Formats: sequence, structure tokens, C-alpha cells
Amino acid sequence: MRVFLSITLFIFITFAVHAVGVDEKQLADPASEIRAQEIMKKLRCLVCQNQSIVDSDAPLAKDLREIVRERITAGDTDEEVLFFMTKRYGVWVLLKPPFDRTTIILWLSPVLLLLIGFFVIYRNQSQRKSLAVSPPLNKEEEKRLRVLLDERADD
Repeated sequence: MRVFLSITLFIFITFAVHAVGVDEKQLADPASEIRAQEIMKKLRCLVCQNQSIVDSDAPLAKDLREIVRERITAGDTDEEVLFFMTKRYGVWVLLKPPFDRTTIILWLSPVLLLLIGFFVIYRNQSQRKSLAVSPPLNKEEEKRLRVLLDERADD
């Protein structure tokens, strides 16, 4: 039975290898195609969760890859292609957006959240210390405690 399951699993895995999609239209010049791939690695798929358009199988990512190839064929530089895509889809299309006034919250929010976390931890620790140190019992409280403990011992 194990052998049958192993063979079946192997067959399905080999079929899965062929399921990876490759764009039909690639640039004829290998150097240009490599350049296009590098540009595509810098662009985010607008449908997927933080995935470059090279890694995405979404139809929109395929369209974006075609646009990049068209721009390179038209003679655009890498910066011009990225500028074109940014102009068309906004800064969000870049996997690593520039640091400017529109993206300052994006870049500084991790640091701000970290500082808030440290503040909350510090405050909780200081409150625990103040709660952990209780004043000593006075004479009346000691007597009452002894009475309570004696009653409990009698039970």
C-alpha cells in the first residue's frame, strides 16, 4: 500500500512541475529579457499579497509583464519603465517605494509600532513592580491574620 501511495504521490508531483506558467511572449534578446525580469522583480502584483509580478500567476501580473516588455522594446531605460508604471498605477506598484512625504507613514510605522510596544511593556513592568511591593502589615492586621490562620488550622 505504501509503495502505491508513494508512486501516486510521485506522479502528481511530476505533473505539478509542468503547471508552472511561462509567458508566451518573451523578448528575443536574452539580455533584454534578463533586464525585463530584473525590472519585474521590483514591481508588485496589484492583486496578490506582496508578491512581485514575476512570481505571480494572476492575469493582471501577466498584463503588467507584457507592459514592461513593451516599454523595453520601445527603448525605455529601467528608470523610465519604473516611472511609467508608477505614473500609471501609483507608488504602491513598487515593491520598495521611495522615502518621501507620501510614503513616510509606510516607512516609519514599524519603528513607531516598536516604540509603542516598548512603552506598553515598560509601563506594565513598572506597574507590576509597584503592585509587587506592598507595605508591611500594621499591628491590627497582624493580629487579624493570626486569628484567620488559627481558625483555618482548627478546621
